[in-house]
Amino acid sequence: MLQAIADGLLTGAIIALGAIGLTLTMGILRFANFAHAEMMTWGAYMALGVLTLFGLPTAPFGPLTFGWPLLVATLVAAGLTVALALLIDRLVFRPLRGRVGHLTLVFASFGVALLVRNVVLLMFGGRATYYSNELQMSVEVMDGLRVMPDQIFVFCFALVLAGAVYLFLQKTPLGLAMRAVSENPSLAGVCGIRLGKVVMWTWIVGGSLAAVAGVLYGVTVQLRPEIGFHLLLPLFAAAILGGVGNVVGAVIGGLLIGLIESLSVLVIPSGYKLAIPFLVLLVVLFVRPSGLFRGTSGGR
Repeated sequence: MLQAIADGLLTGAIIALGAIGLTLTMGILRFANFAHAEMMTWGAYMALGVLTLFGLPTAPFGPLTFGWPLLVATLVAAGLTVALALLIDRLVFRPLRGRVGHLTLVFASFGVALLVRNVVLLMFGGRATYYSNELQMSVEVMDGLRVMPDQIFVFCFALVLAGAVYLFLQKTPLGLAMRAVSENPSLAGVCGIRLGKVVMWTWIVGGSLAAVAGVLYGVTVQLRPEIGFHLLLPLFAAAILGGVGNVVGAVIGGLLIGLIESLSVLVIPSGYKLAIPFLVLLVVLFVRPSGLFRGTSGGR
């Protein structure tokens, strides 16, 4: 039981990081962006590409299986993911925004997701790979609970980054503007908030978080072109469970989804675990469509 809870919290922290970007997109841009999960795949593989292209060493740092080169590669990958997100917005979403219904934007994002996934397949192939070939032994924390140093790092880093995003939305003028647009775009525009700037920063924040979440997922599991496909339902379930547009809700929703997924394998075959987020999503939509927390991007 303890091991399942620990594994669930680890997965949930990664889901939460990806769900923050998704909930911002849904809250500010007003459509469900199916391509967001594939941004995680793109970011994860861009970091691998940077390591491979520049021949950066993969020597571990202390008990971790990776060192500073992966951190540098993650920063570059975040920049490349942001560039892709802004390019997609410029070529696909911006020409459609305000001219078509939200459902058309959803269909467009689905097409973008397929395109990004196949580009990754074309560039890197379909074989699973790793950032490092270093072997790591788990550490026994207590009886019945073993964790790896990489897992501890990923969990703490994800929560710290989520906290930084929350403070950004709460304490900065730009964050306040993003929250205002999420609450009421028309009124925000009348008050002098530049909607174009808010949209741009929504893609920047969402793309950066997606890239980091993808790298963290690759560190703890492995790199596969199907990363985004497998995380799509958990991301949406976390964002909707926490309340669309609420960062705190997305974090709590991500942790809950991770826990529910992990604990479900104690009572059902593991092959059915992928269906759990879908079931949670259905229950939330039936029982409390607004999610656990209603509010703006930073929470109330």
